[in-house]
Amino acid sequence: MANKLRIVFAGTPEFAAQHLAALLADDQFEVVAVYTQPDRPAGRGKKLHASAVKQLALDHHLPVEQPLSFKSIDAQQQLQRYTPDVMVVVAYGLLLPQAVLDIPKFGCINVHGSLLPRWRGAAPIQRALWAGDKETGVAIMQMEAGLDTGPVLLEARLPILADDTSASLYEKLAQLGPTALCDALHQLPDLLSKAQPQNDSLATYAHKLSKEEAQLDWQRPADELERWVRAFNPWPICWLVAANGEVIKVWRAQVEAVPSKQPAGTVLRADKRGIAIQTAQGALLLTQLQPAGKKPMSAVDFLNGRSDCFPVGAQLPQVEA
Repeated sequence: MANKLRIVFAGTPEFAAQHLAALLADDQFEVVAVYTQPDRPAGRGKKLHASAVKQLALDHHLPVEQPLSFKSIDAQQQLQRYTPDVMVVVAYGLLLPQAVLDIPKFGCINVHGSLLPRWRGAAPIQRALWAGDKETGVAIMQMEAGLDTGPVLLEARLPILADDTSASLYEKLAQLGPTALCDALHQLPDLLSKAQPQNDSLATYAHKLSKEEAQLDWQRPADELERWVRAFNPWPICWLVAANGEVIKVWRAQVEAVPSKQPAGTVLRADKRGIAIQTAQGALLLTQLQPAGKKPMSAVDFLNGRSDCFPVGAQLPQVEA
């Protein structure tokens, strides 16, 4: 493109700020305005806290807009005044109506943390881990009114390693995404002209995570529960109800193939190697735990003060139906 691409950027968390930083560092792009979520109360004092994207925008003396929604005519007209060539959306948190999608010359482009159409929705990184996917990546997509349904313009792939957590994948995708985004924007008109619709028959949905579903279900196989522990780290963190009724968070675990005919949920062993719990298939060895009000600790440190939580032979409470 002969002239600089006029970009309006919309995003909120650190993941989005890393993409904004890449755009600001590229002399082929001109970021003319930044949209982000309204400031939120945070910390013990509940003082209003600016998003990572807002802080970066202010550091670069960029106009910052924080509408509560894009449904109002005023918000849509303000966006029009920036005359953007494209609006780049990364973990923004607000729905964009069709009237907004139609404003930029080249429409709105989104960076999504999965290989679409797999894992459309709110928690693609965690759901990919939870399901045992072998790879993930980022998709640079032209936005439509539907949820992550637009044509994919460019994708970058990344293998999922056996020790990956959602936190480690998040960081890897935060490195991969900005490069893919800039590559797509450099060839935007050509990519748009060749864009193909997603195959809706292959779509899966990454529903929002909940604390309730993070409870370890001993009626599941150990390898699946081990993936849950990694997928829900660092939020909402898997948890269990101990033999004494205490709720314990589980930060790290591994599969242990021990032959046992004990019922699922039975404590098989509790020693310096960890706490082995029988599952529907194999055992899950808990190696890092967190009691209420304390920091995460190794299994051996946990057992030094709370051995009553996991007496060998005890049957842990099951997930309520």
